[in-house]
This record gives sequence, C-alpha cells and structure tokens, in this order.
Amino acid sequence: MGANVSSPDQRYSVTADLPSRRPWTPRFESQISPYKVNIPLIVEIKNKNQWKSRLNGLKDTNKLLVIEFTAKWCGPCKSLEPKVEELAAKYTDVEFVKIDVDVLMSVWMEYNLHTLPAIVFMKRGQEVDRVVGVKFDELERKLHKYAQSFF
Repeated sequence: MGANVSSPDQRYSVTADLPSRRPWTPRFESQISPYKVNIPLIVEIKNKNQWKSRLNGLKDTNKLLVIEFTAKWCGPCKSLEPKVEELAAKYTDVEFVKIDVDVLMSVWMEYNLHTLPAIVFMKRGQEVDRVVGVKFDELERKLHKYAQSFF
C-alpha cells in the first residue's frame, strides 16, 4: 500500500527526510564580550546643548572624558572606530563621547583641531592630552594613564 500524498508540496519536499534544524539565534551580548552592557558605550553628541550639559556634568568629578572627533566621510576615523569601541567596553569608568565635526564644527574648532581622527582627553573640564591620527598604541597608553590618575 502506497503513501497517500495530499498536496504537491509534500510530494516534492526535499527537507522531509532531514532532521529538523534549529533556526539561528543571536547570542546575548554578555556571551560575546565580558565588557558589554545594555547602555551605549560611546554617546554620540548631536547638538551644542547636549555637549555643554555633558561637559558641565563632569567638571566637578574626577571622571575622565574621552572625546572622539570624527566624520562619516573620514576613512581613518572608520579604521579607529573598532579600537575606540573596544576601549570603551574595557574602561567602563571612563566617559566616551563621539562628535561628528560636520554636525558640531564649532566644538571641533574650540579645540583648535585640524586633522581627523582626533581624540581629546579631559578631566575636570580641562584638556589633559590628545591623540591626533590613527595611533592605536598611543591612544591606549594615554587612556590607561589618565583613567588611573586622580588630578
């Protein structure tokens, strides 16, 4: 006695004899990186008021502020981005912000910068150092130095 096939779809199904596969599911961020948290690690500054508020909020603290000046069209900025994200995940006690110079040119000009990418380190509202260009080792060395200091 032959099998009764009621629909053409069942007749031509290739996967009917294969074991069922579970669909791909993404892993939780905590499984991907031990440093990931549910809040953005780098805050993108979108306007002058947001910038002033962030800067003023840190003036009376000893927290290190790392400002990443970037632009969408900047190739070297894109190559630096993964390293900055990695450092932001590692140094969770440091405040990381990103400023697109095409959005907030006035802030970029306040720091008298002429080259991208540029990273500025601030403590208590004052610039303590900067890294201009794609210099991974220098960036990490200075970040470690200022994240540990208490001046």
